[in-house]
Amino acid sequence: MTLMRPLKISSYTLTSGLGRGREATLRGLREETTGLRPNDFEHAHMETWIGRVDDLEDQALNGEFSQFDCRNNRLAKLGLDQDGFREDVAAARRKYGTARIGVFIGTSTSGNNQLELAYRRRDPDTGELPADFLYETTLNMYSAPRFVRESLGLEGPTQAISTACSSSAKAFSAAYRYIEAGFCDAAVVGGVDSLCLTTLYGFNSLNLVAPNPCCPWDPNRDGINIGEAAGFALLEKPSPGDRGLALMGYGESSDAHHMTAPHPEGLGAMISMKDALARANAKPGDVSYINLHGTATPSNDALEDKAVVEVFGTGTPCSSTKGWTGHTLGAAGISESIISFLAMENGFMPKSLNTREVDSSLHANILLREKEGPVNLTMNNSFGFGGNNCSLLFGKLN
Repeated sequence: MTLMRPLKISSYTLTSGLGRGREATLRGLREETTGLRPNDFEHAHMETWIGRVDDLEDQALNGEFSQFDCRNNRLAKLGLDQDGFREDVAAARRKYGTARIGVFIGTSTSGNNQLELAYRRRDPDTGELPADFLYETTLNMYSAPRFVRESLGLEGPTQAISTACSSSAKAFSAAYRYIEAGFCDAAVVGGVDSLCLTTLYGFNSLNLVAPNPCCPWDPNRDGINIGEAAGFALLEKPSPGDRGLALMGYGESSDAHHMTAPHPEGLGAMISMKDALARANAKPGDVSYINLHGTATPSNDALEDKAVVEVFGTGTPCSSTKGWTGHTLGAAGISESIISFLAMENGFMPKSLNTREVDSSLHANILLREKEGPVNLTMNNSFGFGGNNCSLLFGKLN
């Protein structure tokens, strides 16, 4: 395994049901205020909780970006507008040039909500979709990365990554490879996924949607709550003397056990965690905290528990933060990575919100209370349908 050279995380931002920007997200984590609410998404008639971002319905994209108008790109814009992220990218653009900054964005649904809205307005006689439905700039998987690239004035290599719930985690590893190969000097990585009926009813048809707030690792866990989020980070090669957060390692695997069910022994999850450690030349005992994929389905938590205990034993503090944001699907990797950034910068480890007790058949060290103390190295797990697994290791530059 080739050792990685760390990549500096120069800027980052997150917008989700928990709040807009880093400050709101941190406040929600420290005050244990959930971003979940009883389902109030239009035309979604099911009993569940969701992580919805307010007011997207009223924030149409206008002017030069009107062709990109859909819920997903509205959410992307809202995310880009937080925490001075645009200004930080502009500074990088002046430093490197527009063609030397790549864009790597994960999504699983893209502008699917826009298609659902268009179907309601089909021609009653011909069934044709309305003429103002623009597939290329809304529904297409490349819509979000293209919008982000053009919105930020960039011209570097650009990729849409759609590997279900590992999408925006794998954006980090793709960006690393592009920078290491010399195709770009910096990269905007991230993910954006927005609520739509397809995911709500789709997961419900698989009996995976919980009627109450999700409770990972709890003996009474019964499924996921779906959320939406937009998160972004700016990656650069560090300069001598740089300090701050950094991507230290990544691991990817594809166990291909089943189209939707995870491998029962967690083999792919183990491979991705071990590879991330190896690339960073780190030992399991070096890791301060693990942000689990932790969807709160019986099978996912069980397999991840088995994999984590196999690699780390039962001592490493772990939690799932989906009780704050819901499962943001293609944006889960970036959302939960950013929560880890906040934990590292503020010296705490968030608990698994809504988890009252740990299932006696599971053995990972699940935090039922927030834990204060230094967090120097974190692992973030993101596992997707089809066995698409990605583990990211974040640390601090010396």
